[in-house]
Amino acid sequence: MGTVKTKRMPRAVREQQMLDAAVRTFGQRGYMAASMDEIAELAGVSKPLVYLYLNSKEDLFAACIRREAGALTEAVRAGVDRELPADRQLWDGLRAFFTYTAEHPDGWSVLHIQARTHGERFASEVAAMREEIVAFVTQLIVAAARAAHRDPDLAEGEVAGLAEALVGAAESLAAWANATPGVTARQAAATLMNFSWAGLANLMEGRPWSAP
Repeated sequence: MGTVKTKRMPRAVREQQMLDAAVRTFGQRGYMAASMDEIAELAGVSKPLVYLYLNSKEDLFAACIRREAGALTEAVRAGVDRELPADRQLWDGLRAFFTYTAEHPDGWSVLHIQARTHGERFASEVAAMREEIVAFVTQLIVAAARAAHRDPDLAEGEVAGLAEALVGAAESLAAWANATPGVTARQAAATLMNFSWAGLANLMEGRPWSAP
């Protein structure tokens, strides 16, 4: 087997190239089945260079999780204009989420499937990302609820469970949408918006459902 020839380029660029290859390989083949040889070949570098830059398969996988988690979180935050009405903020956030997961299916597989099933170290990386997104969604909902109820002191705890449920639903729906041909990011976002907003609107207008 011949030696892989590499062109000289900045370390940061080369590292991102390796992470791109790793995310694709981990996302499509799974963490256990992915090999450093395959990742190095896809990146167009030698395997020793991958180890030199990223130390081990475990460290490489952790770096992939951190990069993909940061990118997804930033995409959701960037998609929301906090000056818009509450329903528009939630819609834009959902659309940003589903657009990102649709455009980066391998990255989403790394976060949603691989990282959660291969040890506490990896699961904790994803849990931190999830907590950040839940906190962001909680702020969206609580701001809208405070405005609707004209109560600036409405506690976050009143809506924290809703944010948790909404994020969980979005995660499951993204996995389904990516596996279902013909489902667009906009359709997935509209599905969850229609499902959630009717209940949220009733809550904000003081008409919560009560158990019999």
